[in-house]
Amino acid sequence: MKILLTNDDGIYTKGIEALGEHLSKDHDVLVAAPETEQSAVGHAITLTDPLRVKPVNRNGAFFGYAVKGTPADCVKLAINELMESEPELVVSGINLGANVGINVIYSGTVSAATEGAILGVPAIAVSVNTFKNPDFQPAARFARLLVRLVEQHGLPPHTSLNVNVPAIPGNKVRGVRITRQGVTRFVERFDRRVDPRDNVYYWQCGSTPPFEEDGDTDACALASDYISITPIHHDLTNYGFMESLRSWSFPSISDE
Repeated sequence: MKILLTNDDGIYTKGIEALGEHLSKDHDVLVAAPETEQSAVGHAITLTDPLRVKPVNRNGAFFGYAVKGTPADCVKLAINELMESEPELVVSGINLGANVGINVIYSGTVSAATEGAILGVPAIAVSVNTFKNPDFQPAARFARLLVRLVEQHGLPPHTSLNVNVPAIPGNKVRGVRITRQGVTRFVERFDRRVDPRDNVYYWQCGSTPPFEEDGDTDACALASDYISITPIHHDLTNYGFMESLRSWSFPSISDE
């Protein structure tokens, strides 16, 4: 299978290297990833600057293309220009840090997978639940197995899988849970500082609180040492509210 591999942490990180190593055992993989870290850029795309591309070697061999742009830029550019034919799957990761709850909206990793789905290509986003001393091997091994299942079963149109793997040895993982996106969110806090010229600036330094959700959410599964897989799509419509909204009495905006 032809796979486009990308991420938001940048092409030089260990996570994408581990994922590329495992997926290349079974598939034809092309890497197109940001030249520099693009964490939390969401689904941003670049319109006012050129997208510069350069080949990158790792361990003495061609590894992929570094793109001076966002994760979504990388997917758009690779599918439209860098690949000879359309990929059969987009894989994004392995991200450093979980992408659960509201963080899914901010995540460049998830947005890269979503861009694939928007362009009609099945997609997977993979993250590991730690920021310190990560072992990417369990997540990379699981991703390889999951890709086989996606190849076998397929995904519905415009759907991607958001996968989060506990930061524990593979033999300690309790299993896999199919989950829904929770509501855990990043809690903002800003450190007020003053630069040498007496200009005030702020450094965002909030954090995600401990997972406390119950039930079938992504955060709950991850906190219980399960791999979380959430099927997501980019249709943000609140269908349950549509009928109620139609009952509102909207004023006319015509001139009196």
